[in-house]
Amino acid sequence: MKSEIRKETRVLLIHPPTAKACEAPGGPARLAGALLRHGIACRIWDANIEGQLALLNRSAEGCLEAIDPWTRRAAKHLADNLASLRSWKLYENPDRYRRAAADVNRLLAVAARPYGVRLSLTDYEADSHSPVRSADLLQAAATPDANPFHFWFRGRLAEVLTETDVSHVGFSINYLSQALTAFAMIGLIRREYPLLRIVLGGGLITSWMRAPGWRNPFADLVDEVIAGPGEAPLLALLAKTHDGGYERPDLDGFSPADYLAPGTILPYSTASGCWWGCCSFCPELAEGNAYRPLPPERVTEDLRALTMQVKPALIHFLDNALSPAILKALAADPPGAPWYGFARVTPHLTDPQFCLQLKESGCVMLKLGLESGDQAVLDALQKGVELKIFAAALKNLKAAGITTYVYLLFGTPAETREAAGRTLSFTAAHAAEIGFLNLAIFNLPAHGPATEGLAPGMFYAGDLPLYRPFVHPLGWSRGEVRRFLEKEFKKEPAIASILRRDPPFFTSNHAPFFVMAASA
Repeated sequence: MKSEIRKETRVLLIHPPTAKACEAPGGPARLAGALLRHGIACRIWDANIEGQLALLNRSAEGCLEAIDPWTRRAAKHLADNLASLRSWKLYENPDRYRRAAADVNRLLAVAARPYGVRLSLTDYEADSHSPVRSADLLQAAATPDANPFHFWFRGRLAEVLTETDVSHVGFSINYLSQALTAFAMIGLIRREYPLLRIVLGGGLITSWMRAPGWRNPFADLVDEVIAGPGEAPLLALLAKTHDGGYERPDLDGFSPADYLAPGTILPYSTASGCWWGCCSFCPELAEGNAYRPLPPERVTEDLRALTMQVKPALIHFLDNALSPAILKALAADPPGAPWYGFARVTPHLTDPQFCLQLKESGCVMLKLGLESGDQAVLDALQKGVELKIFAAALKNLKAAGITTYVYLLFGTPAETREAAGRTLSFTAAHAAEIGFLNLAIFNLPAHGPATEGLAPGMFYAGDLPLYRPFVHPLGWSRGEVRRFLEKEFKKEPAIASILRRDPPFFTSNHAPFFVMAASA
């Protein structure tokens, strides 16, 4: 049973493994701000970074005498590699960075292998359990000792609950890679601390709950599940009414020195949902997530206060896309630290002077979702993007000194092999203006109006799917898409040069540090 109470705290918010461990999670930070503003004390526990470090240290101790040289080297140099990932010097040398990241990742993979888990710095895949099958999640809860993090969280959880007087434990689950470990932790809590109320929220939970015909399969295990922004529902569970005000993230519960980054990254959202909200096959649209922006003046006020408090090396805007109004506000009233985030390419980025203002405000990098270099495909997807405007924006951002991280999506229902070839041509033609590339193969969302009329595939994915297979209406199969990417797109010399710059595992989360190190 729970040990003697030492501190008065009502809510424990947990960010479970596995996710990129380079910055504090934005969702729990915002929830903590809401709870504290309404007079409810809480504690945030970033179990993701703690768990990964614990597993790495255990793995290194056990692998010092490993047979293969790679694992032995990784074990011997773990402390140095972790320190390097937290040092600016490493980001001046991409080759050394890749080696350090690969060695750290190696130790996680080796540690999880006996459990039938393929674990990395960014992902968690189990051989016999799937996070999109509720029966497997319930089995993970029933057998927490089968999880590779169990050796750590069984003792650490007891310590946290000894230190912290809580009535509710909230899990923020945003990614499939977190689900199985989160449920293993939930199972242990339910068994050892049966009086605690367990609440689930986060992006993944929202996606499940917004699916047509949702029926909660976890009712016997957890007490509440919350879809969408959790501030008001969580406060209601604690007999409080949300006053309608704005939440400033609270970062006091995090340990900045632990994260795998050369300085503190401040996560911040200016809105939930997406201001564009028109793209076909977008999960935000399918799930009916409303666009809820903060007033620009509130954003700049928050950022001034937070940068004074946190002194971040970098601000990470978590928005699906920063609105033009927010970009203009940042340009006019800089946040006081370097920053990056997603933005849609609209005509304001064709103004060279505006791009220079963004640079002067601290903008290091913009992530831009192009998806396709074929205008007909873009129009069919309702992207609202014109290639000539995108090309002008790339040119202006490059001239202003802002790096671009361009996202491409292949195999959409409107794309053909010829259209993909035009994406190759567009990308190669603008390679000098593109800093980084993200290549993805289209996954059809499990539900939504845009999915109607597409012939379904043949396999059963589970009762909690985010995506479903389909027969491409134009015959551009996933296998053909993969072959095109590997044998043609990635082999184009100008594109291959861009892809070699991509930081392994941490990708866009670490890319700004390379830009900043190069310009220092």
